[in-house]
Amino acid sequence: MKNIKKFAAGIAIGAVNVILGAGGGMLTVPLYRKLGMDQKQSQINAVATILPITVISACIYLLNENVSFLDAGVYIIPGLLGSVAGTFLIKKASNKILTVIFALFMIWAGARMFLK
Repeated sequence: MKNIKKFAAGIAIGAVNVILGAGGGMLTVPLYRKLGMDQKQSQINAVATILPITVISACIYLLNENVSFLDAGVYIIPGLLGSVAGTFLIKKASNKILTVIFALFMIWAGARMFLK
């Protein structure tokens, strides 16, 4: 039964990631926390979980011509630079700070969605 729940959670994470555009991390981090990981480990594992899901989704979108590299390209290099910076910053941040930042970001994202 436990594996069925994890399988179902994986399907939900993949679906939310595609439907909301990387929103799967908002599900993945709390799920990893529930498995006993601290905030930092949960966030790191969420990135590793979301990466292959995002790559496959991007490939499907590219094959269906739903995405343009010209539109997405302006964010790729700065995003890669930000990800490198983030890997160094997460090592220095405490779990408490990461938990607060994660919670504030989720509140901000939710509020923005309601207000737009």
